[in-house]
Amino acid sequence: MSKSRHKPRQPKPHEVALQQLREHYLLGAVVANLRFHPIAGSQHAVLPARAYCQIQGEATIIYNDAMPLSAPVWLGILSLATLVLAVGGPRRLPVPAPLSDLAAQLAALHWWHTLKLGELPEHCALPLELVQWGRLPLDELAARLRAEPPHPLLDGNWTLTRSFQVPLMIAGAAPRVHQWSRVGVHQVIDHEAVFVQAVVDNAKRALQVQYEAHHVPREGSDPQSAAACAKRWLIDHYPLLGALLTQFELVEDLEVCRRMDIAIAAIHMGTGEIYINPARHLSLEQAKFVIAHEVLHAGLCHNSRRHGRDPFLWNVACDFVINDWLVEMAVGVPPGDGLLFDEALRGWSAEDIYLRLAADLRLKRRLKTFRGTDVDLLGDTPSKFFTDREEFCRRALLQGLDYHEATGRGTLPDGLVEAIRTLHQPPIPWQAKLAEWIRERFPLPERRRSYARPSRRQSVTPEIPRPRFVEPEDDRATRTFGVIIDTSGSMARDELGKALGAVVSYAQAQAVQQVRLVYCDATPYDEGFVTIDSLATRVSVRGRGGTVLQPAVTLLETRRDFPKDGPILIITDGLCEDQLSVTHDHAYLVSPGGHLPFTTHKPVFYMV
Repeated sequence: MSKSRHKPRQPKPHEVALQQLREHYLLGAVVANLRFHPIAGSQHAVLPARAYCQIQGEATIIYNDAMPLSAPVWLGILSLATLVLAVGGPRRLPVPAPLSDLAAQLAALHWWHTLKLGELPEHCALPLELVQWGRLPLDELAARLRAEPPHPLLDGNWTLTRSFQVPLMIAGAAPRVHQWSRVGVHQVIDHEAVFVQAVVDNAKRALQVQYEAHHVPREGSDPQSAAACAKRWLIDHYPLLGALLTQFELVEDLEVCRRMDIAIAAIHMGTGEIYINPARHLSLEQAKFVIAHEVLHAGLCHNSRRHGRDPFLWNVACDFVINDWLVEMAVGVPPGDGLLFDEALRGWSAEDIYLRLAADLRLKRRLKTFRGTDVDLLGDTPSKFFTDREEFCRRALLQGLDYHEATGRGTLPDGLVEAIRTLHQPPIPWQAKLAEWIRERFPLPERRRSYARPSRRQSVTPEIPRPRFVEPEDDRATRTFGVIIDTSGSMARDELGKALGAVVSYAQAQAVQQVRLVYCDATPYDEGFVTIDSLATRVSVRGRGGTVLQPAVTLLETRRDFPKDGPILIITDGLCEDQLSVTHDHAYLVSPGGHLPFTTHKPVFYMV
């Protein structure tokens, strides 16, 4: 007997589209909780003649399978309808309502243009400026559509139902989909949460794939070590540190750690490496704490924020701040030793802790970092590559913070959030800081009226006496400050010109008539009181030898014609003596790339 052979039925275009939608890496998780019904198989559903599909409740999509559309077009239509549910349209907007349809489909269309699933009919195409409206949160988008007249293109023909008459795209408030849990309790399926989790999981996979593609394991490294597992855990579970950690490579080499005197761990910004001493046999939880500690050093740019401070004490001050945050966040477990933590310093900045430590240098003997008795912040040599890496670290940490807050991954210490936000703000230009320093010390004088000299308008009305505004002579004599200029050979002439130009402009703005000018290299050269106008035109710089600033300071402070409370501005490149005693109020203006060789509490303005 011959067996009859039946050809398998070819799937219809809408069935092909549904299968592709179920297999999609993002929308597949949402589609798994939805019901798709063709109009031919539904006895009660009614659609307008030109409508493609309709959403009923929060989990049912009815579509008109009688339309002669290709599989890519069906994929585009059904994916757009699925995205309406994925962005929370029925749950977050009043339905049925035409504006709810409009807002939900605009938000879904913005996502659709990102995913590019299939094709959409021509009438669904909108200009890019309208598509960008979909970036707004649904509530704000609906409010904008209510407040502003919708664009003529946003008519009923644009929607998937191709009509603003009932039935609408989001047609009713059917009951939510429930699933029975193992204990027999109803669980409400939140399609928006499912979609968000799918995005998060996909981002983790992409991050891991990118990391593995660009980071070939070092020879002899153990991918199953506690440190390697801790790094993967932090990337997967802590978006705050995930993007930052992918740019650093773990080095667990005993010989390298011995050669660099690393007791527990250290980080090198220049090479992008985190060193972990395998001889310490850290547990998984301890490794989480140590790696998070080191990568926060990089993200918070502690190297470039040192500004001439003692490297070890600055490292210790930063450790106190970071360890307090990690303990509060419960990230891992601190190692047995090398932990700098003091609840009395909670809420303090690294700069304030440094000043406290610098006041008692005996503490230095009892303090240890994760490296030991040396700094665990390696690679402190400034360079373009170093600056670029720090810029990336700042940006990665801020993006991690935004992602952490958007996904609700737990609370963070206020100090850490404030530090990250502050780092991302553009720094205040040194010119603005210098102007504020001069403005604080020389506020504009109060104008006084005097009848000693008549006003120029007196001749117009001779019967009315008119006073004249005058400036007291005593104020004019005391409104001055000293300017010490380092004229050593290491100071570039253009930098001197830039510094003097800033001093002149801000002094003129505050009605300062003259300054006491002193040039200084190995010997001070007193130029006496120089008017601001002459300082702005031409100045002959004297001396181009070495730099010793103390004689110039002493010269100003001992002159009887210089005000006892007159402030002093010292312009230098930092290549001077490592001790400087100044009793008057003062500030430093440091040339680009320079750092003071000593610690000071007074303002320091770094030219760039």
